[in-house]
Amino acid sequence: MNEMTNTHILVHEFDYLEPASLTDAISLLAKHGDRAQVMAGGTNLLVWMKLERRAPEYIINIAKLPGLDGIVPGDDGLAIGPLTTIRALRDSPLVQSNYTALAEACAAFGSTQIQMMGTLGGNVCCGSPASDTVPALLAFDAHLAIAGSDGEKPGFSEKTRFLPVKEFLLGPGKTALKDGELLTSIQLRRPQPGTGSAFIKISRVEADLAKASVAAVIAREGDRIVDCRLAYGAVGPTVMRARQAEASLVGQPFSAELALEAGRVAAEEITPIDDVRSTAQYRRQVTKALTHDALLAAWERAEGTRRQGDKETRRQGDGETRGQGNGGTGRHVSRDAEHVITLTVNGVQRKLRVRPNELLLNVLRERLGLTGAKYG
Repeated sequence: MNEMTNTHILVHEFDYLEPASLTDAISLLAKHGDRAQVMAGGTNLLVWMKLERRAPEYIINIAKLPGLDGIVPGDDGLAIGPLTTIRALRDSPLVQSNYTALAEACAAFGSTQIQMMGTLGGNVCCGSPASDTVPALLAFDAHLAIAGSDGEKPGFSEKTRFLPVKEFLLGPGKTALKDGELLTSIQLRRPQPGTGSAFIKISRVEADLAKASVAAVIAREGDRIVDCRLAYGAVGPTVMRARQAEASLVGQPFSAELALEAGRVAAEEITPIDDVRSTAQYRRQVTKALTHDALLAAWERAEGTRRQGDKETRRQGDGETRGQGNGGTGRHVSRDAEHVITLTVNGVQRKLRVRPNELLLNVLRERLGLTGAKYG
């Protein structure tokens, strides 16, 4: 068991790399392999590093890469950049209207601070079976665009492969992402008319990981179910579909009793475990209720389906698509080098030389003597 509990510092030293283009990023990933970790929002990686569960030699920060941030509607559906924040998805009228389960999953995602920093790509690539956004992506049959090097030497060129999200998930913390590859887009098909969706999770406290969660997508014609997809989080080694429960619904007239029966079927399909957040028995029991409630909500929404137009309003730094291109020169700060930054603290500008693994909290307390700054 890891006994490290002091999350105030980053003990480990590393080189900090900030590529200027997608080509540069893939080149760095190919060069450093499993010695490097990608950082986008950092809401998982930095916590793991503070707890000494990750000790990469290189941090490749892709947060400023052009062209990887945004919600872009098209004729066939929606393309979401992996750097799009959870908050931007939560607040998007287009996502709220057409992909309600995904918007609700983002609203259930940790705290406001994490929603503002965390990215959809980061949440997908961490491979957690308790991920909030992945059940919704699986229920909407999302596909992932993944860029990597084609391995030609000399020189460098990119290739892109496309993978259903269901094939991307291999096990707890394991994905199909290979060394030298980077997720570049999450693609959602346009739902058929008469489709509604919902996401519900249950957790110990609001900002915690799920004990169990469900995303339901249902299509209706009159009083009959013509299509249904049910995806569950935190009840198996990966986020999973309940195929038998889905089959029990398709073609049937909808009713609350049918929804409850689908929940019973789903509870037998899942493969939960006992862990620190819940027991397997509790997860099976609660899955019945979550399925019932999600199906009822999705069915009601399917009746009143309405679509937003194809234009999505975006704000700078909140889901706006950034321009394509190289975006200037990359940056490399080695682990023992210092970089000059400027901070405005209590109205006074301060210039400081900092190393890659120095945290703001420690700089304020130890370098500037502001011991009133506390960790939170």
